[in-house]
Amino acid sequence: MKRYPRFEEYKVLVIRILLAYVFYSIARVLFYVYNSSLIKVDSLTDFLKLCFHGLAFDTTTILYVNGLFILGSIIPALHNSKKNYQKILFYLYFIPNLVAYSANFIDFIYYRYTFSRSTRASLDTLENESNKTLLFFEFLLNYWHVFLLFFALSFIWILLYKKTKVHHKVETPNLKYFVTSVVSFLLITTLCIGGIRGDFKKSTRPINILDASRFVTNVSQSDIVLNTPFAIIRTWNTNTFKKVDLVSKIQVDRLLLPIKQYKNNPSTKPNIVIFILESFGREYNGAFNKGTKIPDYEGYTPFVDSLAQHSLIFTNAYANGWKSIHGMSSVIAGIPSFQNAFTSSPYPKQKIESLVSTLKSEGYDTSFFHGAPNGSMGFLGFGNILGYDHYYGKTEYNNDVDFDGVWGIWDEPFFQYFNKTLSEKKQPFMATLFSVSSHEPYKVPEKCEGKFPKGKVNINESIGYTDYALKQFFAAAKKQSWYKNTIFVLVADHGNTIAYDEYKKEFNKNTVPILFFSPNEKYVGVNTDWAQQIDIYPTLLDMIGYQKPFRSWGRSLINEKQVAPFVIKYGSNMYQFMSGDYICTFDGKKAIGFYDKDDKAMEHNLISKRNAAMDLQELRCKAFIQDYMERVIDKRLTTVK
Repeated sequence: MKRYPRFEEYKVLVIRILLAYVFYSIARVLFYVYNSSLIKVDSLTDFLKLCFHGLAFDTTTILYVNGLFILGSIIPALHNSKKNYQKILFYLYFIPNLVAYSANFIDFIYYRYTFSRSTRASLDTLENESNKTLLFFEFLLNYWHVFLLFFALSFIWILLYKKTKVHHKVETPNLKYFVTSVVSFLLITTLCIGGIRGDFKKSTRPINILDASRFVTNVSQSDIVLNTPFAIIRTWNTNTFKKVDLVSKIQVDRLLLPIKQYKNNPSTKPNIVIFILESFGREYNGAFNKGTKIPDYEGYTPFVDSLAQHSLIFTNAYANGWKSIHGMSSVIAGIPSFQNAFTSSPYPKQKIESLVSTLKSEGYDTSFFHGAPNGSMGFLGFGNILGYDHYYGKTEYNNDVDFDGVWGIWDEPFFQYFNKTLSEKKQPFMATLFSVSSHEPYKVPEKCEGKFPKGKVNINESIGYTDYALKQFFAAAKKQSWYKNTIFVLVADHGNTIAYDEYKKEFNKNTVPILFFSPNEKYVGVNTDWAQQIDIYPTLLDMIGYQKPFRSWGRSLINEKQVAPFVIKYGSNMYQFMSGDYICTFDGKKAIGFYDKDDKAMEHNLISKRNAAMDLQELRCKAFIQDYMERVIDKRLTTVK
């Protein structure tokens, strides 16, 4: 039987595309191997089902990435099988494929810090780093096995590709050749469009990240179904900041109370010092885990634990984002980050009411300290938007002897610089310090090696070092005249590497310690209510007796009577709203699950047993999202109603 023209070319094209599927599947298996402790899969059968559903997401990615290669392979022309043309196709295939493929390998490691596949926002964060080359080589050194796997698989992929050769044939221009070429071109193009969309149904939109959750029994499993290039592609030009009409304006004002005004305390002007501690998750702090009953629990913060005995601490607190810059916007400005970060959106360049603006209006000097190269993490840019009077970074510290070689100045000397600089300021002042050392690659200074427990996971030793740096800071600060008239706040930006199963549960990810300390011990005790980073801003204004109205989605943690304790965050491609006895999962339009407050692993969805408390919880979630989107988009992040 005589074959149709170009049959061999199409056969080789199919084989080459199938090779991409094979290697994406291998990457999916390796992703799970590296992160199996964070993603619960009950059996091999369940895992294979997840891999099968992942093929739809691989299809979209592979067709996007190989668009030019496929087009070049099927274009109706006579030169396609020539050696030089096939060489061009080789590069059109492997340059985009290997770039996209490498993103999966980065998430082998990065996932354990963010608990989600990387998106466009992850790339935006990297843009702020001035030491990208150094960070890359540190990553290469510490995770050489990931690079080895990537290059080994890439080498095998190239070898297999080269075995699928197209033999050159001299074609004569004839009607049959061009008709079959054009028909094949149209057919393959149509199949590609359907593959990119996810199906051919007119009623459905192209598949996106949220669709991965349709196939799982545990929401974290959606990250097995996904692949990282898909997550980046689908978020490349998307703007998830869109207005929604979910509840009435009256309900927003009643349920959310976005404009706060407290008159619980007399007006005072204590200094305010806020430590936002890098990756200092709740898991590592002994004082915040006394009620968890985790078997063989060990903490790594003896100083913070001792300070907690004289402080007001919140042991059920959460981060409102998952990156460092999210921590800054949440703590200082009371602005959380959801599917996409506020700071990476089109909207951060606007007038923002925050601790900076409110305290400056009261005559405070405001400063931000971060020992990394100026501009790292985006802190300098966002700090300028908020209106800090001063920024102190690695440049101002001006002594590279104390540089850790990767991120910035070691915490201990930079904390002493912090104390020295504050002691030269006129009071009252508000100062924020964002620590550096408890960050990957989790080193401690050579002089401190062996001084702190290695612990159960890689970050524990550097947590101990930062805790020690805090101890040295407070020992020095006690000697200063400003110390007794100061409120200190300690909070983490987000969680990090997890040692205990309790913190691997979906609703226990990105838990943080929140601590308020004043030397006169005005605020002391342990509070187990729901709390979150965005509550710090209104709490401090309540503590100092700030009398004016101000915009805040959070609530005072000491005197609030109108808004019940709650937490809102985003994880596993859904909003998570925690209040009262329940945790609500919300897809942006409606509740898709309700769980008991103690069911942190999401084992029993109670949505079939909805009650009045659940209905109210969903309304509160809707009110929050609606007002958040409206105010961000309309640039009303002030007291304007």
